[in-house]
Amino acid sequence: QVQLVESGGGLVQAGGSLRLSCAASGGTFSSYFMGWFRQTPGKEREFVVSISPSGARTYSAAFVKGRFTISRDNAKNMVSLQMNSLNAEDTAVYYCAAGTSAGFGHWGLGTQVTVSS
Repeated sequence: QVQLVESGGGLVQAGGSLRLSCAASGGTFSSYFMGWFRQTPGKEREFVVSISPSGARTYSAAFVKGRFTISRDNAKNMVSLQMNSLNAEDTAVYYCAAGTSAGFGHWGLGTQVTVSS
């Protein structure tokens, strides 16, 4: 069973950048698809970005528009999310997830990102 711990959230001004990290333990990290999701109060959790086990393929939600980049380091069991050009609509709790091509079944506790306008 893989455990995921997010870090790097915080408060940033609109137009700024933030880098989230997710440390994985307890599983074969290099075999997992990894992803980032986010959730705001009253809304369902939504997909942000994901990356294949090797790191060769990435996938992004339409609203990302090239602003966010996911990367992974299989040697360090880490996945990161670089977020640029942040706006108030990006304010949410961001969750790291691990899974397969069929879906994500392992989740971290989340890290809060707040963008002030």
